[in-house]
Amino acid sequence: MKKIIFVFSALFLLAHAGQAQKFFTRDAKIKFSSETPMEKIEGLNKSGTCVLDAATGKMEWKVLIKGFLFEKALMQEHFNENYLESSVYPNAQYKGQITNLNEVKFNQDGKYNVKTSGKLTIHGVERDVNMEGTLKVSNGNLEVLSNFVIKPEDYKITIPSLVKDNIAKEIKVVVSAVLAPLKS
Repeated sequence: MKKIIFVFSALFLLAHAGQAQKFFTRDAKIKFSSETPMEKIEGLNKSGTCVLDAATGKMEWKVLIKGFLFEKALMQEHFNENYLESSVYPNAQYKGQITNLNEVKFNQDGKYNVKTSGKLTIHGVERDVNMEGTLKVSNGNLEVLSNFVIKPEDYKITIPSLVKDNIAKEIKVVVSAVLAPLKS
């Protein structure tokens, strides 16, 4: 009888530990900026989602394009209707994996430089990308920060010649989020 109780206890603990290995957020912040001598354009979305599996390093990020807010309503309208075509391509997504997972201790507070490799999909175009960032483990939560650059042309985002000098050829993107253990 003691063996059966021990086996059930061990299975319960293993199952619980496996669940604690996943982290989640619904309020990741994604900010992008385009700065030229003609104009500065910034968009901010505070409702990105992410699930990260600490055991495998696999992660998936998703953001609703219409969730980006701008200083000027006309910029937001052009962004959604003319450039990102959010009614056709409603989400941007990154599916990737931490490639230096052995350097991260999810059960120990600290700050870790992480490298990821995956696929970034914007405007219906999927591209292989490598990104770097920091992952801070603090009191069981994960703070994630990453800065990277995208080129609109790489994602078949057409910029009309009339405004091509107003939009940077490289868009700066900052992703920040706090992920908590996923509860089932």
